[in-house]
Amino acid sequence: MGQLFAGASVYVGPDLVADHDAAAVAKLWAQYVRIYPNGTPRTNHIATNVLIDSDGPGRARAHSYILVVQHAENFPLQPITAGDYLDKFACQDATWRFTERRVGNDLFGDMSRHLLAPMDTSSHIRPQRWEPA
Repeated sequence: MGQLFAGASVYVGPDLVADHDAAAVAKLWAQYVRIYPNGTPRTNHIATNVLIDSDGPGRARAHSYILVVQHAENFPLQPITAGDYLDKFACQDATWRFTERRVGNDLFGDMSRHLLAPMDTSSHIRPQRWEPA
């Protein structure tokens, strides 16, 4: 996770949680996400309705809906959270890289087998949108 977002500003809800800092991203995910003996959180993140727009020369932005499902011991396969991602990218050395990720989960199921620490799951959280280009 750290390397994927090493060159990005990462927001969870309105909070900037890492700014171009791979170690901060890795530390944050390690602090909150439970890892199982197979080395994964036993989740799949399903992105749908992906919209990608130009954001200028060599730049793009995307909006996608996200559904996270999980299956763990004594925990049948089920959706645990849904929301959206707002992403920005830049093409550097012929490779597209994240420059910003905004995580906006607004629907929650049973997160007890996924998170090591609680998060805000209140009903006031609203879906995200990019301002019109």
